[in-house]
Amino acid sequence: MQTLDLSIMRTLTAVVETGSFARAARLVGRSESAVSLQMKRLEEQLGEAVFQRTGRNMVLTGTGTTLLGYAQRLLDLNNEALTATSTAPAERRIVLGVPHDVAETWLPAVTAGFARSHPSVALEAVEGRSPVMLNSLAKGEIDLAVAFTAERPKDAGWSANLPMVWIGSRDFSLRSDSGVSLAVFDPPCAFRSAATSSLDAAGIGWSVTYSSSSLSGLWAAVHIGLGVTVRTPAVLPAGLAVLDRKMGLPELPPLFISLYGQPGKTAAPVIDRLRMLLQDSLETCLGAAM
Repeated sequence: MQTLDLSIMRTLTAVVETGSFARAARLVGRSESAVSLQMKRLEEQLGEAVFQRTGRNMVLTGTGTTLLGYAQRLLDLNNEALTATSTAPAERRIVLGVPHDVAETWLPAVTAGFARSHPSVALEAVEGRSPVMLNSLAKGEIDLAVAFTAERPKDAGWSANLPMVWIGSRDFSLRSDSGVSLAVFDPPCAFRSAATSSLDAAGIGWSVTYSSSSLSGLWAAVHIGLGVTVRTPAVLPAGLAVLDRKMGLPELPPLFISLYGQPGKTAAPVIDRLRMLLQDSLETCLGAAM
């Protein structure tokens, strides 16, 4: 009877999580050719194709989709067995700081994938606004941070341009006599500043009708029509819509999303692997949002 190789199962899940052999290779610490060879051996063992290429990404076939569920269960059971038979404490603890927006979208998949490949590492995700996360990083309270900034930072390990969009109810209409009602975060906030500066430049009146530090509260306010807001297209709750310039709203400047490590410190290998996974996931998320 044939036996599935757990290392190949781990590589399989990495390819699915990152969307390519090249990014998966960085995650599992192998060369791209080694990852390709592992997948070839897996397909030979099964007698069926596991992946098919769609553009730049690798997409699971029906057989691959079925196998993925078992692969994740096998890896989870392997980690459970190791944990149950080990009295040693976790290898280390990593604290990751992220804005609320990204914590609600791609982060759960990233942390789940990292936990499967590094069962002895305790990963703690802390949500907060970007200035708070960067301050915590400078104090050494967290190991990695994802943050939004209005300008491209010089001290980030990775940075990318991310569009900002107006978001509101589907029946929104701009009334020239009353201006724009805004639902925004408390200052300082790059999204809030972009909204008010763009409206001022366009000569459009505005007023803040709802201000909060809670993203869930912000979405609730927009849902019931208290105002429109500015966020990224990667985060669009059901029932709301991206409002284009045809509705009379001005163009918004770009935003930058960046990944930071602790300044002046060389990251441990396990932190560097998490950083690579975060970067790959952010790039995938950005590609889908553009």
